[in-house]
Amino acid sequence: MAADRVLEQVRAGGLLPVGAPVVVLLSGGRDSVCLLDVAVRLVGPEAVEAVHVNYGLRDEAGEDERHCAALCERLGVALTIERPRRPEAGGNVQAWARDVRYGVATRRALARGATAAVAAGHTADDQVETILYRLASSPSRRALLGMRPRDGRLVRPLLGVTREQTTTYCEQRTLAWRDDASNGGPRYARNRVRHGLVPALEQIHPAAAANVLRTAALLRDEGEVLDALVGEQLDERAGRPEITLERLAALPPALRRLVVQRLADSAAGKLVPGAARHADEVAALRRTGRALLDLGGGVRAVAERGVLHAERA
Repeated sequence: MAADRVLEQVRAGGLLPVGAPVVVLLSGGRDSVCLLDVAVRLVGPEAVEAVHVNYGLRDEAGEDERHCAALCERLGVALTIERPRRPEAGGNVQAWARDVRYGVATRRALARGATAAVAAGHTADDQVETILYRLASSPSRRALLGMRPRDGRLVRPLLGVTREQTTTYCEQRTLAWRDDASNGGPRYARNRVRHGLVPALEQIHPAAAANVLRTAALLRDEGEVLDALVGEQLDERAGRPEITLERLAALPPALRRLVVQRLADSAAGKLVPGAARHADEVAALRRTGRALLDLGGGVRAVAERGVLHAERA
């Protein structure tokens, strides 16, 4: 049975261990419905909480909320519903919505304990779309790595499962879901990738999506080697990663960029997009006195008597 194969695949991934508290992001779509049911079966309903955010941006938002409430009642899962007010100034609606739902889910996870995870229903199809979108919009090696199965508190147990499989899972488990009509339109770039670019690539080669995923997996494996190499260049005896400007300048350009990116990310506690492109400027900082250089993302490079570190600006 296909539903049992999905369950066993997620179990083997180890991101939803028995009894470990988890907060599931529940939109009401097939992927999140599948994830919630899988979490209940693997972890147990008492350890699972769902979070649904009703942004009020669509006429169907109320029906989506009621559907999620009914589903959680059926599965015996606690549900937190958030109804945020959209900022008046406009801006990137998708970014605002993402910040809201992850913020609510993280707070609920913290309330459940230090080890509680936040689970998102991203699938293999989402992974392909993410890689292609980032490849087009972000010139960096990281664009090709895709989403990680675990990113701090956030876990993505369905990354090895296709959207077709989550559909079949829900059908076999008689779980209803809600379809978001906005996912079919061309307004958002992600939709254009899903409905335009991916089918075009599959016309070139039927295994295009699988090849994208395989390439990303290989690059992530190779990335672990590069991360270890970067770590060998840094001195952390001062309680933060440092490197002399002399040593940084002597590194091959690719390794120099990776070192500067690591310094920036460590200082910010998150990815600082584009920091690596300042690597040559950083290496050219004066080696006497104190020198500063903005790396973006609220982080700056600081050279003091020839020793470089990064800090929040």
